[in-house]
Amino acid sequence: MDEFNNTYRFLPYISEFKRDQDWVKFLQGMVDHYNQDNITRTIAYQSFFLHHPEIEWAFLASMVSRNAGWNMTDLEGRTFKALLNPETRKSLFMTYERANWAIFQDAFPQLLIYHYSTLNEVKMFHLLKEFHVSEFIQKEWEQFWKHRDGAKLVQSQIINEQNLIQKPVIEHPVYKEKVFRSGLFFIEDHLHFCSVVFPNRNGDLFGASVHDFRNVDDRITLGNILYRILFHEKYHPAFYDFAINVNPTGSRRDYEGFCAPELARTNTPALKDVYDNVNHHWDITEDWSSAAKVKNSWYRKAELPEEPLMTKWFFRKQGQMKKVARLKSLLMKKKKTAGNY
Repeated sequence: MDEFNNTYRFLPYISEFKRDQDWVKFLQGMVDHYNQDNITRTIAYQSFFLHHPEIEWAFLASMVSRNAGWNMTDLEGRTFKALLNPETRKSLFMTYERANWAIFQDAFPQLLIYHYSTLNEVKMFHLLKEFHVSEFIQKEWEQFWKHRDGAKLVQSQIINEQNLIQKPVIEHPVYKEKVFRSGLFFIEDHLHFCSVVFPNRNGDLFGASVHDFRNVDDRITLGNILYRILFHEKYHPAFYDFAINVNPTGSRRDYEGFCAPELARTNTPALKDVYDNVNHHWDITEDWSSAAKVKNSWYRKAELPEEPLMTKWFFRKQGQMKKVARLKSLLMKKKKTAGNY
């Protein structure tokens, strides 16, 4: 797409269009350009935050998106190849990819419309309906423009995006049957493998995990906890330092080089080495907020974990998963040997 070649900066300066449809076409082109894969999304969120640090959700989204990439490439690492057949790994990848893509498709137009509203010094939030975003988040952007309550906007964006993916991804019949009802997901969920970690270049991992990924309330609570950790005055500078100095590749080598060099040599591959871009189609225009009540509890201030430092805990859990994989490989070998007699 010519408008977005290397001669353009991340958010091109343009004179204000006179017609709304010209804006819609331009903004949709930008969304499509940056919504190619997990890497382009991660970079786009982070680049937006660097332009607009007042929109803290963008940095949270970029760091959570990094985790999604690491989860994707884990599926092509040694452990999950030993645990899962190719069809199951593909289903898991598509679950991560679909949710990652859908959230960007919904959220990035919001960010762009805010940017050009700021640039042109006139609010343009009436364009949000053209991108089928919820009435709930349209109102929240109007409130933010008026009152500048950044923390409330972050919580509202967390609420919006987690509700957005509930039906089309989490409750989708295919993903529900092949992923969320699978024995592996139960094990992973029960052992808290569904974790989000924020690395720093000192070799530390901070973060939290969700008990039931399928539950929208639990995912919103997790998002609120992660937001508090990411912007905690004690930890934020180191997370920011990591983000601007470590380009995302989708591989856990991005942070294992700092905290587990012995793993970084043999662990997961880079995302672009194992996955092609996926073509998505989004036919759902239903507004989740028209059928669901926004709960007061979703805005409750999250309690920080007693110890958000997860480095030892995380690698202990990873070790448990590897033991399960080795046990399965051993059992498969015994079964194969017994079948030869």
